[in-house]
Amino acid sequence: MAYSELVKNFEKIRVYMREFYVYGFKSRSEYDRKSGRSYDNVRRRIESWMGEYMFFRQDSAGKNVFLTVDNRSVPHNPFYKAFKAKSFTDNDILLHFCIMDILTDGKSKTVQQIIDSLSDNYFSEFDCSPEIDDSTVRKKLKEYEELGFLKSEKKGKELVYALHKDAVEQGRWREALTFYSETDPVGVIGSYLLDKPGEEADVFSFKHHYLLHALDSEIICDLLAAIREQRCVELTNFMVRNGETKQNTVFPVKIFISTQSGRQYLLGYHYRLRRPMFFRLDNIQKVKAGAVEKRIDKYSGFYETFRENLWGVSVGEGHSLDHIEMTIAIRRGESFILDRLEREKRCGHLEMVDEQTCKITADVYDAAEMLPWIRTFIGRIVRLECSNNLVVRRYREDLAMMRQMYGGEVNAVQ
Repeated sequence: MAYSELVKNFEKIRVYMREFYVYGFKSRSEYDRKSGRSYDNVRRRIESWMGEYMFFRQDSAGKNVFLTVDNRSVPHNPFYKAFKAKSFTDNDILLHFCIMDILTDGKSKTVQQIIDSLSDNYFSEFDCSPEIDDSTVRKKLKEYEELGFLKSEKKGKELVYALHKDAVEQGRWREALTFYSETDPVGVIGSYLLDKPGEEADVFSFKHHYLLHALDSEIICDLLAAIREQRCVELTNFMVRNGETKQNTVFPVKIFISTQSGRQYLLGYHYRLRRPMFFRLDNIQKVKAGAVEKRIDKYSGFYETFRENLWGVSVGEGHSLDHIEMTIAIRRGESFILDRLEREKRCGHLEMVDEQTCKITADVYDAAEMLPWIRTFIGRIVRLECSNNLVVRRYREDLAMMRQMYGGEVNAVQ
C-alpha cells in the first residue's frame, strides 16, 4: 500500500510520538509493539510533519530516531501539525465545498433545497455522478451545525440551514490567540484559527514551553466535556511497565497541570475502589463518556474536603496524613521571602515565631512530594520535622550529597 501522511486514528501517531520523545529513543528492531512496516510508515509520517526536529543516533543496537526541540527557537508548538493531517474521504471533501458554496448567498435553505441544488447544479457537471444519498447529506449538515459552521431553525414544519457568520474581527485577537495556542491545554484550537493567512504573530517566547500537552488534546477535550456535563467516564489506561491496558470507571472531578513539568493529571473518584485517584493524561488512550452522575453534591463536597490536605498529585498509601513543620530564618529586608511563602504555601499554615523567624506547618497526604519545594530554601532552614522520618532522612542525604559534589559547608538542619 502506498505511503500517505494523512491519518484517521490519531492515537496510533500519539503512541509513536511518545515513544520517540517521551519514553526513550528506540531503534526499529527494539520497537516490538507493531510490525517493522508499520514503524516505517508512521516514522515517515512524523518526519513529513516534523522533519526539521528529527534526528538519529547510531549505536550497536541500530539507528535510534528521536525528536528534539529548542524552546528558545520555536515560537509555535510543532506537535499541532499532527492534528492537521487528518484524512477525509472524497465525498467529505466534495460535500464540504459544495454545501459551503450553496449557502454563501446568505439565504436559509431547507434540506431538500440543498439536496436538489447538489444534484442539479453540482453533481450534474461530473461525467460520473458521485453516489451520495440524502441521508449522507443530512448527516453532514447536522455535523456542521454541531461544529458551528452552520445554524438551523424551524420554519413551519421544515428545518432550514444557513451559514453561521462570525462577527468577531479575528485580527484584533491575533496576539491573544497566539498566547492561548501555546499555553492552554487545548491550544490546538487557537493554532487552527491562526492558520488563516496573515493571522500568525511571533510576538512571544517562553522560558518554560511545555509542548507535549498537544498530544493529549483529544483526551483532555473529552474529559472537560464529561466534567461540564457531569458524566462518569470509562478510561482505557496504557500501563507503561508491561505494555498492557486497563479499564477504570471514574467520575472526573478536576484537571491538574504541573507548573514544573507541564504534565497533566485527571483527579477522579474511582467507583470500584471507592476512593480518589490521579491519572496521567499521557497514559490515557481512550475516554468513553457514560451516564450523568446524579449525586453531584456528594462528589463536590468530597473534593472540597480532599483538597484541604493535597499538596500535589500524590496521595501516599492509604490516604494517611504526614505532619510536617519547617522553621525558616528571614534576614532583615527580606520580606519577599514571607511573600513567597504566603503565595506558595498551598494547604500549609504560616506563622511568625519572632521578627526574623517563621514556621510553616502542613498536614499532607505525601510530605515527600514537598521536598523539591523545600530544597529551594536551603541555607534558610533552621529546623525540619516530619512524622514521616523518611522525608527528613532523604533531605539530609541530599545535603550530604551536595557537600560531596560541591564542597564547602551547608548549614546544619536540626
